[in-house]
Amino acid sequence: MKKVPFWPTVIVGLAIAVMIGLGIWQVQRMTWKEALLAEYAGAANRPAITWPAVPDPDALPLYRTSSVNCLEVTGWRSSSGRSARGQAGWVHIASCRTGAEGPGAQVVAGWSVRPDNPDWAGGMASGIIAPDSVHLIRLIAAPPVAGLDAVQPPSPEDIPNNHWAYAVQWFLFAGIAAVIYAMAVARRARTRPD
Repeated sequence: MKKVPFWPTVIVGLAIAVMIGLGIWQVQRMTWKEALLAEYAGAANRPAITWPAVPDPDALPLYRTSSVNCLEVTGWRSSSGRSARGQAGWVHIASCRTGAEGPGAQVVAGWSVRPDNPDWAGGMASGIIAPDSVHLIRLIAAPPVAGLDAVQPPSPEDIPNNHWAYAVQWFLFAGIAAVIYAMAVARRARTRPD
């Protein structure tokens, strides 16, 4: 019987173990994400909360209702988005000063067909807390302000939960690596002289 190469076997074995570990980690992440999405799905039925002055990145109150007193609009940004009727256009996000200090708040004032800044200087805005890629959270005003149309409401269903696909991918990589290595060792054994 031919000898199996020691160091290559150790290296491939460790690589396979890491891939299996990553697959198991993705399954654990899937369970965590399912619980988080269930919490978000039930958020609409919970009482309104006070706008968090400094949001905790590990416990964002997404999809909860809240309100913000925008004392002053300090800037605008517009991004492509959809109206509540599904029309493509522009979502207008106001950077608001909410007090003397602190990060303030981002308020989605509404939707329009043009990217021009709306004529809104601030005031009370109520709505739903949604994710924001720049500031963690933003308030989707409902009803919209400044004569704008309503934006497509945020939904937890928009958050991907593809951890199962990643887990399967890692398990397949581990299986393929094991098969390829076994074939290479078998071929080496056939071609190597005694």
